[in-house]
Amino acid sequence: MASSGWSAFVNRTKRVLSSSPRTGGQAAEHHPHGLDVVSEGDHPAIDIVALHGLNGHREKTWTASNGVHWLRDLLPEDLPQARILCWGYDANTHTSGRVSQEYLYDHASIDRPIIFVAHSLGGIVLKSALIHSDSARSDALTRHRSIKLSTHGILFMGTPHQGGNGVQLARVLANVASLVTAADDRLLKHLERDSEWLQQQQGQYGPISNDFVTKYAYEEYTTPTILGHSIMVVPKASAVVPGHANAEPIAMHANHTTMVRYVSKQDVGYVTVSEHLQIMAEDATERVQQRWETQARVEEVRGNINRFTLSVSLSEVTEVGHFVAREEELAWMHQKLSVSPGRQTIVVHGLGGIGKTQLTIAYIKRHRNDYSASIWLNARDETFLKQSFRAAAIRISQQYPTLSYMQSAVSDKDGDPSLAVKRWLDEPKNDRWLLILDNYDHSNIGGYAEEMSHGDDGNPGRHSEVDEQAPEGYDVRQYLPRTDQGMVIVTTRSSIVQIGELLRLQKLCKIEDSLRILETASGRKGSRDDASAIALARKLDGLPLALSTAGSYLTQVSTSWLEYLQDYENAWVKLQKLSPKLLTYENRAMYSTWNISFASIHRRNESAAMLLRLWAFFDNEDLWYELVQRGRSAKGPKWLQNLTETRLTFEHGMRELCNHGLVEAHFTTAQSGAESRGYSVHSCVHSWMVHVLNGPNEHYLPALAMECIGLHVPGKEIPQYWLVQRRLVLHVDRCRQLLSKIDDDESNGHVTASLGLFYANRGRFMEAEAMYDRALQTYEKAWGPEHTSTLDIVNNLAIVYANQGRPEKAEDMYKRALQGKKKAWGEEHTSTLDTVNNFATFCAAQGWLKKAESMFNQALEGYKKAWGPEHISTLDAINNLAILYGRQKQPEEAEAMYIQAIQGYEKVCGPEHTSTLNAVNNLASLYESEKRLEEAEAMYNQALRGKEKALGPDHTSTLITVENLANLYTDQERFEKAEAMFNWALEGYEKALGPEHTSTLDIVNNLADLYADQERFEEAEVMFIRALEGYQKALASEDTTTFRPFIQAITNLGLFYDFVGQETRAKELFVEALTGVQLVFGDDSDLAEFLRQQLASRPIE
Repeated sequence: MASSGWSAFVNRTKRVLSSSPRTGGQAAEHHPHGLDVVSEGDHPAIDIVALHGLNGHREKTWTASNGVHWLRDLLPEDLPQARILCWGYDANTHTSGRVSQEYLYDHASIDRPIIFVAHSLGGIVLKSALIHSDSARSDALTRHRSIKLSTHGILFMGTPHQGGNGVQLARVLANVASLVTAADDRLLKHLERDSEWLQQQQGQYGPISNDFVTKYAYEEYTTPTILGHSIMVVPKASAVVPGHANAEPIAMHANHTTMVRYVSKQDVGYVTVSEHLQIMAEDATERVQQRWETQARVEEVRGNINRFTLSVSLSEVTEVGHFVAREEELAWMHQKLSVSPGRQTIVVHGLGGIGKTQLTIAYIKRHRNDYSASIWLNARDETFLKQSFRAAAIRISQQYPTLSYMQSAVSDKDGDPSLAVKRWLDEPKNDRWLLILDNYDHSNIGGYAEEMSHGDDGNPGRHSEVDEQAPEGYDVRQYLPRTDQGMVIVTTRSSIVQIGELLRLQKLCKIEDSLRILETASGRKGSRDDASAIALARKLDGLPLALSTAGSYLTQVSTSWLEYLQDYENAWVKLQKLSPKLLTYENRAMYSTWNISFASIHRRNESAAMLLRLWAFFDNEDLWYELVQRGRSAKGPKWLQNLTETRLTFEHGMRELCNHGLVEAHFTTAQSGAESRGYSVHSCVHSWMVHVLNGPNEHYLPALAMECIGLHVPGKEIPQYWLVQRRLVLHVDRCRQLLSKIDDDESNGHVTASLGLFYANRGRFMEAEAMYDRALQTYEKAWGPEHTSTLDIVNNLAIVYANQGRPEKAEDMYKRALQGKKKAWGEEHTSTLDTVNNFATFCAAQGWLKKAESMFNQALEGYKKAWGPEHISTLDAINNLAILYGRQKQPEEAEAMYIQAIQGYEKVCGPEHTSTLNAVNNLASLYESEKRLEEAEAMYNQALRGKEKALGPDHTSTLITVENLANLYTDQERFEKAEAMFNWALEGYEKALGPEHTSTLDIVNNLADLYADQERFEEAEVMFIRALEGYQKALASEDTTTFRPFIQAITNLGLFYDFVGQETRAKELFVEALTGVQLVFGDDSDLAEFLRQQLASRPIE
């Protein structure tokens, strides 16, 4: 093969690695069963019990190659107070096709705290034992129940709990089996059945898992199988169950077998495991003792059953058939209500429709045996509450007909039955009851309901559907029993009902839980494999009411997931009105469930109610004081002036919305210097605000929201402007959606201009162009084509065109702007100088270096005269001149000016300002060209860290630095790092600029080159062709600057084909490239000479 001149392809040696499969047989050996005490401990206070896994051995599973049995030889010294036991059992799952059903409770002690160490499928056996233990209630099974009560902690070591990351649980079980036998069809069928059972087991184990301190250890290395190859037996996604309280994952730097074998105390694995066991042992005795004391009190209640037992009745509510268990919340409730002596009260609060009532139902059903009596009361208002008390009194009187005071209360139709029920709950030995006050949403605790605030509505055009009367508030505390005993659960939308421990119920975070509700409510399966179902679940954002409503609707129609999603986005109100009302949500629909909260807010604070309506025209996430305050003006409505008079008045209004559960405060939103903290509303509530609180013909509030957003777009002269920009992104996008509602006129031209500036600064040039075009049309119509504001838009459009690779349009606009500003302002006005500086940058990019240098110097001198040497505009001109000197091969002059610019930026703007970071990036580029690679890498990384923090990982400025680092790593032959950086840049450019933008194609070309350097020829060819086709498309537009990279792409593909032996195709490409170069650049250009050399060394036959 002829030499290509491409040095990256020569002198590469391929290394071939081979491994021989291991073969051999092993005689059957005895597997001891039962418990073996390997260390008695010194006055033991805790038991540590180890369970082996599949085909495991009571001793050998835990014994390293040097004979060290760590449970016997190492751990006793670190945990002298522990009795340590190993348990052997029938683990031949691979031969029987079933998971062992031997239960550990046959071998256990009663009340000493236990910490289990379970390896592989030993963890499955353990979970079976604990599930059985938890269900053991009768006296005959007391010993069985003791296991669960005494278990404090579990260390699962590579246990396959579930499938994950696209891997089915049956496949994970097959991996485990492959360590000891080859998997045939019969075994795989057994394992598939077992996997179904294990998935059911995980569902049964979930509710009790939060009672234990749990560590999920997972292997990081592959394990050799019996067939000779190595596999990751139980991957992290299978070994770690997310979302459980009191649980954490542990990475083990070992394979599936060696993760439980340690050669010495210095073994990293032993250090990790022993430390976790010691931590778990610290409070084991206290916690298990509390559990036994609680159990004793429960048994005492059961012994007192004759006088104070009342069976659970849920006639006041309707239970969903698809409740998704909130295990952390249920565990928290159980913990708080298990503390005694004395009254324990918890208040579950949150957004209407979030599932407070259903959570409480699930708690009662799970723990009904822990209470002698459970009484459910509807606390929506005092009338409903008294009716519920009467129903409870009737039930008590029917069960205890000799209770005279209860019989009297029931027979007296005009009496107050709550007094009799409270008297019964106050009885001295009746101390294990549970009282639920559901839907206590209208409170006047602490005089809250009497605090009224009236204001000018400013725009009375809200929907009549919102005009719902809110019930009068009352103080629920007068209805609680007086004695300090029993348990109380209150559910409420309000966060001010602080009469107990507060539990704020949040939306469902796991998409799997949302899909389960959709599937169960709709009766449809396969949602997890349906992209539209997943998109719908994400749209409904974990709100059980919304998910149940969607599911109920879909049970009655043939509408697909996709069609429902489209209807939700395009016909929200109609869809919600046609959806069935849900018994589980008091016959309310999603479009009306929050009306009663709005009515209460409007009665108390009209300004807060109007803010909720205005919020419909912002994004639902992160609304903050300074943003809303921008709408405060002489023309602004009185309610907004009152609301934003000070930060405190704004916070007062927001507190009203938070108190009603509609709004959530962010305590970590605001970064240093990024203005006040923000607030958010759920996306479904936001849809209600858009479609119900505001009519379809609303114009006034959208215009007000746009005014707030447009006026708050920061310029680069604002300290830490990028932080405000990042918070504004979603609001600006929402504002752009609203433009169709607003007529173009002089009053909103500045808003579209501000949006154009925002998008340009974010590197989103397509959106910037659209906004500037709209602003330009408005200004030209209102003020004429030569007005200075019009010329500013022309200047900004030129910048956008230049960044889009449209040089002819950019040049025309720069010339128009410059000519107009000179005429209007003169040559020394700073606005004129801004355009001079921008035009100079464009000229430099086109290769017109002398013209660019002259214009940069003109701008620099003008800025110095107008602003002084340390103004940011002056520093920008210095930075631009430095770039130019670098291109003109004047490195000393360039370095001096870069350093001057950096020092100035740091002094004026700070070290983290994007202007500072850009100059640091530029200096790094200069150092790289001078082969000062260590300095270059350090400065690139400094710039990248700052830009990621300031602008985010996908901003085009960040991506430029990422690309620079990738090229540096390529030059250093650090290919893995280079590839990671190129892929980062490629993904970012595709997202920001599109897949066919020249900056994107540059990355594609560089990646092709990188793949070729690594002899990944198929990948290289694909990328070279993609780059070539992209540049060819660009040639069809007006962008002639893409001709050189197009020719370079042809040349690179030719060099590639030559290297891989396709010389004929290579020559054809060289001829094609040379013809184009001669036409555009002339026959004496450097590129033409290079191509002639390539053809000369490869004569055409």
